[in-house]
Amino acid sequence: MKNENSYLVSGLLNQQFLLPDLLDEIPVGIAILDVNGKIKIVNHTWQTITGAEPGSITGLKCMLGLRCDYCFKGCPIMSGKTDFDAIATDADIIDRSRIKIPIRLTISPLFSNDKKLSGFVETIQDIRQVAELSSSASKAYSLGGLVGTSPQMVKVFSMIPSIAGTDSSVLITGETGTGKDVLAEALHNASDRAGSPFIKVNCGALPETLLESELFGHVKGAFTGAHENRPGRIKLAHNGSFFLTEIGDLPLALQVKLLSFLDDKEIYPLGSSKGFKANVRIIVATHRDLKQMVLDKTFRADLLFRLNVVHLHLPPLRERGEDILLLKNHFLKEYCTKFNKKIRGFTKKAAKILLGYHFPGNVRELRNVVEYAVNFCDRDCIGAEHLPAYLTEQDILRPVIESAKVSSELPPQKEYSPAESWDHAEKRMIIEALIKNGGRKADAAKSLGWSRSTFWRKMNKHAING
Repeated sequence: MKNENSYLVSGLLNQQFLLPDLLDEIPVGIAILDVNGKIKIVNHTWQTITGAEPGSITGLKCMLGLRCDYCFKGCPIMSGKTDFDAIATDADIIDRSRIKIPIRLTISPLFSNDKKLSGFVETIQDIRQVAELSSSASKAYSLGGLVGTSPQMVKVFSMIPSIAGTDSSVLITGETGTGKDVLAEALHNASDRAGSPFIKVNCGALPETLLESELFGHVKGAFTGAHENRPGRIKLAHNGSFFLTEIGDLPLALQVKLLSFLDDKEIYPLGSSKGFKANVRIIVATHRDLKQMVLDKTFRADLLFRLNVVHLHLPPLRERGEDILLLKNHFLKEYCTKFNKKIRGFTKKAAKILLGYHFPGNVRELRNVVEYAVNFCDRDCIGAEHLPAYLTEQDILRPVIESAKVSSELPPQKEYSPAESWDHAEKRMIIEALIKNGGRKADAAKSLGWSRSTFWRKMNKHAING
């Protein structure tokens, strides 16, 4: 555990203060490294960008903590250099969610009064928004990863700039897979808070006991296993945006606490009576009918009123007309680049199948279908035989609801060729399971009879992005 007294700063102001407290107020990721390139301390923004757990990276080589491609492209610290001018460069890191994030990286050596090397200071900034604006994908029909020309989507695009300019709470609704997370991040990136953290928490992914600590933090000794103070996600989002997805899964007890925060903008970590004023914009999303949940007394009416200041609704893909054609070509280009394949497009039959399908998993399902097809296409055009079997083995014009009712009666899974390697067959099984379950990994794992950890491990093995 770090000795906080070693981080005391004296002589700068009238009173002593801790260096980490100063660093945490700076909206740029900062890491202080020793002369061997090992991490001494990092601030909250650095943790937010990398996704690293507090205290988990202290003493590690910078390369292991930051996980940056620049480490292998001439980083002077990695090369053991001690005499170099400050460096500023663009690079990519892989965060703890295995997402590639473009950053602006600076590295400077620190010298003592007698000109001896004392260590290094490293700063990082998330430049996803800048990278996106400069990419060819940033066109009139694309905003923050959302793509579409249908009137419903154009209406959403037109509302984003004005909504981003305020700090009002935003409620995003829409079916699973319509892009609610992408829209929330687009709102953040279009706002004045873009340079500050965007923190996301899935209310349905954590048990109630952990969720409270995750949101509001805790102090050492607050409960069994609380070995050190830990800031909650809301505090980490200070000066930025806090996105609660699946807000309909938030337990009633925490709904009260969230409502209190929305009123006072002050959070109290578990076990502490000392509050923290957090300047955070709240964005929430759900696929549930919150009004019906209020009637069912499973969601607080006052919280709904407080959250529903601005309401954005994303339409299901089946109501977006020819956005399907636009999106399939968009994903085709993306995966051809990723997998280094040269595929010109889709055959008429394949395009007709995609247009006729109802996509209950919405954009996420279409994305998975295109990824599957690009994986298994061995020609320059994707044909019907390259699409997942379930698209062609059932009546694609069957209404979604009916399809869901009879899902248990679907034909047995396609048998795999003996000539096909097990690795190839396993990858196909995983992708098909993901597509059939609308991208829901837990359900996909269950359908294959695997545990979630096994499923994750195999996805990583085959480099499948869910």
